[in-house]
Amino acid sequence: MNRPPTDIINLFADLPCDAAEEVVSVLLAAPSLRVERVVSTGQASPPGFHYDQPHTEWVAVLSGSADLRFADEAVPRRLVAGDALLIAPHRRHRVERTESPTVWLAIHFGPGVELLKAG
Repeated sequence: MNRPPTDIINLFADLPCDAAEEVVSVLLAAPSLRVERVVSTGQASPPGFHYDQPHTEWVAVLSGSADLRFADEAVPRRLVAGDALLIAPHRRHRVERTESPTVWLAIHFGPGVELLKAG
């Protein structure tokens, strides 16, 4: 039997200070599932750009804050530490603003991953 590593990792360790781009660390990957730690240091999506992903994404802000706007909404949603949001497949969205640093936990999943509770 192949067992996964049991080392403890700290999601707040080794945070970049002033990275030019968001720093994405893949924590866990399996078919139809990817868990990432994302560290933003003031980044925003380029003007006019929207993410349009084929999979569902659940994001949680662990520290810091960010403004996320869906293409079909006029006003961005402010996410602060402790907030989480479920983003449906192909729901176009963009990051308007991030505080430096903002630490996110992002879970990307596709068919075959059952969502037991959203909220």
